Amino acid sequence: MSFDINNLLRENIKKLVPYSSARDEFKGEARVFLDANENSLGSPLTKWYNRYPDPLQWKIKEKLSAIKGIPPQHIFLGNGSDECIDILYRAFCNPGKDNVIICPPTYGMYEVSAHINDIEIRRAPLLDDFQLNLAHLETLVDAHTKIIWLCSPNNPTGNALHREDIETVLNNFDGLVVIDEAYINFSRHRSFIPDLQDYPNLVVMQTLSKAWGLAGLRLGMAFASEAIIEVYNKVKPPYNIGQATQDLVLKALDEVGQVNDMIKLLVQERTGLETALKKLPVVEKVYQSDANFLLVKTIDARGIYQHLLDKGIVVRDRSKVELCEGCLRITVGTEKENRDLIENIQSFGRK
Repeated sequence: MSFDINNLLRENIKKLVPYSSARDEFKGEARVFLDANENSLGSPLTKWYNRYPDPLQWKIKEKLSAIKGIPPQHIFLGNGSDECIDILYRAFCNPGKDNVIICPPTYGMYEVSAHINDIEIRRAPLLDDFQLNLAHLETLVDAHTKIIWLCSPNNPTGNALHREDIETVLNNFDGLVVIDEAYINFSRHRSFIPDLQDYPNLVVMQTLSKAWGLAGLRLGMAFASEAIIEVYNKVKPPYNIGQATQDLVLKALDEVGQVNDMIKLLVQERTGLETALKKLPVVEKVYQSDANFLLVKTIDARGIYQHLLDKGIVVRDRSKVELCEGCLRITVGTEKENRDLIENIQSFGRK
């Protein structure tokens, strides 16, 4: 495998001169800001929100660096993981010419973003055990394949992909391999972040939406080589992460202990929910999960979904998704929420 980022980048991105914001043009501290046409009188909220935020979010990256064990220069922060996904398409994939590979069933935004950017999607469906079909995947790769998307732990199946299979892809593909680790905190498997030094074509995505409980703030993370992070920063909007989000994230990152306690509790609840679901007559199978949700095969997914909805409980009907026929995806809730769920599925079975 011979990886050269310049062989992947779109020509217009190579030539792109990024927008230089007012806050990009000086370093260090200042006492008076008269450079960015802000409202010098303040704002109705707080005097600080009249100022543009740090465009590169260095304080957050420094805290994440200590937590993740990777230099801040290898971190990109996006407005949700969806921005991390979209920028890769816009930077590396030529519309109407290049293609990417997904392994369904998987996270839907890889395909949606491809369509938005007019990029061909090629599918290498997972095997019946929800693992990679390496032989099929290999047949789909050609000179115009720019990205292979791998979600591990996978959504909606919940399982982690075999590490040796992912390494096989990394070692034999000249394009970008993106591993989406949104649910890695709930898994027994280790992250691929430490492997970035061995694979220049690797991008690892994570998020603060799941284990950190910050879905409302919309902050996604991409970890990659400095060369790939430079591309991210070149293409992104100047101020893609607002000041309010940055302030709240900085506070949250001081609470690693609390987050670890929440992860531990959710994993315990996942085990208890799995056990309870397996006892229900309407449940045919509960798939092993490394995430904060369970994929559950039932005798009547649509009927159970509607029954729960009538009771004010929302789960996700995945029964029309490839390889997920008859399945519901159920997020692990609180102890009370999980108990309510089980009781209401039982009441469906007695109808």
